[in-house]
Amino acid sequence: MSLQRSIFEGVDLHPKANNSDHHTSEISLDQLIVRRGQPFKVTLSLSQAFNQNLYPLAICAATGKHPTEEQGTLSFLSIPGLKNPSPSAKAVWKAELHKDASPPKGLLVLTITPPADTPVGEFNLVVKHRDEDKPLPTLVVLYNPWCSDDWVYMKDKREINEYVMNERGVIYRGSSNYIFPLDWDFGQFEDNMVDICLKILDLNRKHSIDPADDVSARCNPIYVGRVISAMINSQDDSGVLVGRWDGSYDSGFRPSHWTGSHAILKRWLDSGCRRVKYGQCWVFAGVMCSVMRLLGIPCRVVSNFQSAHDSNKNMTIDIYHPGYGVRERQSHDSVWNFHVWVEAWMRRPDLAENGKYDGWQVLDPTPQEKSGGVYCCGPAPVTAVRSGQTDLKYDIPFVFAEVDADCIHWLEKANGSMVKIYSDTSNVGQNISTKTVGSDKRNNITDNYKHREGSAKERSVFEYATTRDYSRVDEEDDDEEDDDEEDDENEEMEENGVNVASGENIEVEETEEGEENEETDEEDESADEEENKTTESKGNEPLVSPPLPTPPPQVLMHFKEVTPPTNGKNVRLKLVLQSKSTAARPLSINIRVQAMRYNGRSGVNIQNKMKEKTLQPGKDLVIPIRIRFKDYRKPMLECDSIKVSAVVTDKEKPDYSYLAQDDVVLLDPPITINLPKKVRQHRLVKVEVIFKNPVNETLTQCSLTLSGSGLLRDEIQIDVPDLKKKSQIRVQFPLIPYKIGRKTLVADFDCSTFRDVKGSRTINVKPSIC
Repeated sequence: MSLQRSIFEGVDLHPKANNSDHHTSEISLDQLIVRRGQPFKVTLSLSQAFNQNLYPLAICAATGKHPTEEQGTLSFLSIPGLKNPSPSAKAVWKAELHKDASPPKGLLVLTITPPADTPVGEFNLVVKHRDEDKPLPTLVVLYNPWCSDDWVYMKDKREINEYVMNERGVIYRGSSNYIFPLDWDFGQFEDNMVDICLKILDLNRKHSIDPADDVSARCNPIYVGRVISAMINSQDDSGVLVGRWDGSYDSGFRPSHWTGSHAILKRWLDSGCRRVKYGQCWVFAGVMCSVMRLLGIPCRVVSNFQSAHDSNKNMTIDIYHPGYGVRERQSHDSVWNFHVWVEAWMRRPDLAENGKYDGWQVLDPTPQEKSGGVYCCGPAPVTAVRSGQTDLKYDIPFVFAEVDADCIHWLEKANGSMVKIYSDTSNVGQNISTKTVGSDKRNNITDNYKHREGSAKERSVFEYATTRDYSRVDEEDDDEEDDDEEDDENEEMEENGVNVASGENIEVEETEEGEENEETDEEDESADEEENKTTESKGNEPLVSPPLPTPPPQVLMHFKEVTPPTNGKNVRLKLVLQSKSTAARPLSINIRVQAMRYNGRSGVNIQNKMKEKTLQPGKDLVIPIRIRFKDYRKPMLECDSIKVSAVVTDKEKPDYSYLAQDDVVLLDPPITINLPKKVRQHRLVKVEVIFKNPVNETLTQCSLTLSGSGLLRDEIQIDVPDLKKKSQIRVQFPLIPYKIGRKTLVADFDCSTFRDVKGSRTINVKPSIC
């Protein structure tokens, strides 16, 4: 008995052409990956002529384990069109014969269009003709920022190229006075990223509770953004990353180790979706941005400096400063040197039909507070944050506090009493930054989040956000605030020079330059004697008016750098005090130096000194501060900044105290990366990495990690021998670029003295010449 011949002689999904048209060829040239709201072409070769009037062609598209037409996860389409389509069907697909089709010859060229509200994910297509079913290869549907009907539509093609297609990024860290760029490799189009991102969706808690409803809801980027925010952390689900801030990372990688998202996501997938250790806010945000971009949702990473964590939701942060000899009190609230989240671009018709809250939405995957019983945050419209609309979804009060909370500083005395130093309404939410479209410059977007600090409008919005009393909102026109917008600041690091070097793979050299980089312990201690020196205040003439009544004139204080603060060297600062008082002011000055974690939690006390000084009228009092490398070396191994604070009390009126603070972030010693000027795809390139030991001690436990999507498919880790003082290391290695365009190679040097020193080099990879 012979087998019946199949009516289907061939199927061609045209993955290369379709993926190019759908902007997914960077992901794959073999698997069909399309974007919703846009047609794609499929060719069917039949063994007989096609007569649609006698034998229609039926197609079924389904996603999820329990697809239904009512939930938009099942769609029936046909050639010719269905005579009686289901009136309750959602997200209905369409199919048409292409002009290149030749039905009499059995050649069917179809254009199939998933609607702009199709749930994203894997779809199974089955074609039926003359009672024979033909399953087609699985295809993937993504969001479509190029489609005006999609909720993630973005008009500016340059912005789409930046926020969806760009695999390179910059994340800003440090403090408000010391902002440093970190090159981050999003790698959203690297191997297995589609599988990884869809796996993240399938493992979320809502999918385990109601998988059919979860898959259906993936049509909505609001829902998906919230799910991804929860799944990047693993606080209460099978998420990707474990967060840790206590400085103990022995069972995993320090958060500062990571230079990109793909290594983390690949480790998660390869380990059977076991959570990866460890991450902190910029790592969570970088990984989330990669997942969102892969799915087709425009996304960018945003850094907020002096970011408040308001745990009791009262928009106020209490900060306690211990008096001399008083044990430090921990507050439930905190102000982080910086905090990093993402913004995703989408419509918000759930909040307003007129598009008022469309656009950038804050999503924060760092596990800080629960939202709806889960550790996630957002999406919160940035426009709603700016206008203080704290009653809207989602988590706007928390985000508003991060960028505009008030801080109250308290002095705790030895007898347990508290003295209010002052209320600070302008410290929180500074230099909110993201990468500029098309360049590596820093873009200050603070004005997107709040009105000009200290303006009547900013204060009235704060009152409205805390009281919900709209009558307190100042209705003045905002246009005047746009006149003085800050210019974009270019904080990018200078590229290293290009030199081709020869030698073996790892080479240790003696160098004399090391002597110049270290200050000896015998450094002149006489600087401390300068504390009593006074200098004339520029432009501050002695007052001739009678003394001011109580309270006394404020003591103004600020810190000045003597030299740039560099890891491996002594840190030198000056505390400058001024006052308009006409009489001498005897002062008690408590100077405290602490190693701090960036989330506002103290690590180790480095110095604590009490000084008695007199501030003379019309003169500056200058107090030098020196923090020796040998004193901060160990505390700073697991900390991020040095907080220098001065609490000054008027000895004649001890109820009056004044505060100055500076968060010092140390510059890392440099790493040099050398490579040829011309680099081509699939051609061998020799790269050299150089690091000089800047201190007068041997560096032990040295290692070098290299990464870069499009250049290296996996991280390369190289063990490096101990590096003696006055020595430098040269590491040479080959790489073969596999993608064209601008790619970034990142080197991470780690040792017993310096943690995760980063260096990077941008490479423009040209196509191969045959």
